[in-house]
Amino acid sequence: MNDWSFQLYSARHMTNLEEVLVILKQLGYTQVEGYGSLYQQYPQLADLLKQHHLTMPTGHIQFDWLINDMPQVIDIVTKLDMKIAICPFLAPEMRPTDAAGWREIGAKMEQACQQLQIHQVQVAWHNHEFEFMPLEDGSYPMALLLDSAPSLQWEADVAWAYRAGVDPVTWLTKYQDRLCGIHLKDQAPTGECVDEDGWADFGHGILPWQEWWQIIKASSARFFVAEHDNPNDVNRFASRAIAAANRL
Repeated sequence: MNDWSFQLYSARHMTNLEEVLVILKQLGYTQVEGYGSLYQQYPQLADLLKQHHLTMPTGHIQFDWLINDMPQVIDIVTKLDMKIAICPFLAPEMRPTDAAGWREIGAKMEQACQQLQIHQVQVAWHNHEFEFMPLEDGSYPMALLLDSAPSLQWEADVAWAYRAGVDPVTWLTKYQDRLCGIHLKDQAPTGECVDEDGWADFGHGILPWQEWWQIIKASSARFFVAEHDNPNDVNRFASRAIAAANRL
């Protein structure tokens, strides 16, 4: 069995983080993945994780911190013993409209990679759908990022790639040696789970995870993170997701 992780953003609407950690540990998760606001008191977060025998080997750390506030990033990843700092999103107003702009973003990410490598921490990019929307010249932001930042890893959110209309198999195969992790996520059938933004609990949607899993197993991915962007029942999602992961 893998060490399954849980993206705590999925439980962001729950007010008691410790309650969430207790539930996750009881269900069999051994890892969690952090995100922005959790780092406001990261020393206390580190203590809480230790108390509940959970680790945070990966964490989403915003782009502007990685580019403009590396001392803070280093302190966060060190205190939380992170192995990979992952850029989770690029705001619409920051997204380049041409290949040159994306290569520039890639160059900045490569600089962050070099700075964190000194501390034995890798840097990765977590995708949404916009990285798979072709530019005017036909190039894809995801490819431009990875090709212009050779040290940058990729945490693949395959469900978002599917929503963008690309074939995830093509991308997982082409960049199999750049994968550090996978978000375990699912798409509901059309018209279902509307109150959950069309996402389904992992293993309860329409995505062909058994097919994808064979490719993922042959890749360099080593962190597997259950995520649901907007679950209306976190306990239900967490329980179903780890059960489905164990069936893979």
